Amino acid sequence: MMKKYGLIIMVALLLNACVGVRPEFQQGMTERKFLRQNKEAVLSGIDGDFKTYRVQRDDRFFVLATFEKGLLVRLEERELTPVWNPQPQMNEN
Repeated sequence: MMKKYGLIIMVALLLNACVGVRPEFQQGMTERKFLRQNKEAVLSGIDGDFKTYRVQRDDRFFVLATFEKGLLVRLEERELTPVWNPQPQMNEN
């Protein structure tokens, strides 16, 4: 009886580890794991040992992830600024 409950608990823990929520980004994350989880990431820049990837969040925000020697060291979320400003509508009276 105890073995049966122990087996059920072990299977539940194993399933939780496989299906559990993974953090999208975390300090010290490897570059390889980041690229597996963010297939839409594009290389934004290389500066010596630093590589920066850009991940588009939606039409207004993006994330810059910087790696040093294959480990995540900096994460920035930025907002896109419009390239052009629409002209205000003039009310005709």
